Amino acid sequence: MAMAAAINFSGQAPWPHTCSKAVTRLARGTLPYKETCYFKNNSRRIQKHGLSVKRKAESTLFRDRVPVIVMSSNSNSNYWLSNSNSHSVSSSPSETINKFYTSINSKDLDDLREIISEDCYFEECSFLRPFEGKKEVMQFLEELTESMGENVKFSFGHICEGDEYTAGVKWHLEWKKSQIPFTRGSSFFECSKGGDRIIIKKAQVVIESPIKPGSLVLTLLKAVTSLFDEFPKATEWFLSSPHVILHWVIKIYDKLVDTYINPLLNSYIKLWSLPAKIFLFAFKILHHIFK
Repeated sequence: MAMAAAINFSGQAPWPHTCSKAVTRLARGTLPYKETCYFKNNSRRIQKHGLSVKRKAESTLFRDRVPVIVMSSNSNSNYWLSNSNSHSVSSSPSETINKFYTSINSKDLDDLREIISEDCYFEECSFLRPFEGKKEVMQFLEELTESMGENVKFSFGHICEGDEYTAGVKWHLEWKKSQIPFTRGSSFFECSKGGDRIIIKKAQVVIESPIKPGSLVLTLLKAVTSLFDEFPKATEWFLSSPHVILHWVIKIYDKLVDTYINPLLNSYIKLWSLPAKIFLFAFKILHHIFK
């Protein structure tokens, strides 16, 4: 006995093929039977055991997402589409970072508190010192959400994951979906397991500088490196304790401002206050005359 099979796939002409070796000894309806028809490229097959049709992916790009169409042969003739890669996805650093920024946008401090570790180390390069511990980090995030108001939101792109629960993301700030200049930045996160979820252990945030010195940066870099090479011991001492030196520079600056700059500015303002009042009075007279 010979059985002929022909199937029409979308966009292709019928491809007839004859299957020999059909089983003829079994009485019809007594036992389940199985017949398989292989095509020339061995990429599609019809398997009659119930009835199912499988299609292998022709591109290796989609090898992990092979759509499998299963057709029931019962009287109801139900059809459904399943994905071979469908499964429950566990928590990951990218999900945690996504929740971090969406929670800031929605001002949900409770959700933020859940994904910040107790020993979190948050380094924001706009500040002189990092925020250490959950309490300091949450205080900073609370002030951040308040300063953003109702219309400013974080807009972030793809979140890239690395090894050992690390992730990075680029972002910028938007006001009513319009990008705010000089607010681009990048954030890098180190996460860890915290019970049944991934939490943030360390973060480093780098923000775009509003000052664009251009080639002046290279000139300054050349001058600084020349000084470093000229005085290596002083350079080693400076690099080993930059925060201490910066602290003294700030103290000297404050003393200088309080002693000289503030009095000078106050006298300058007082000096120009009288001409400003005279100019305003003259402007009001002219406005009244030509009205």
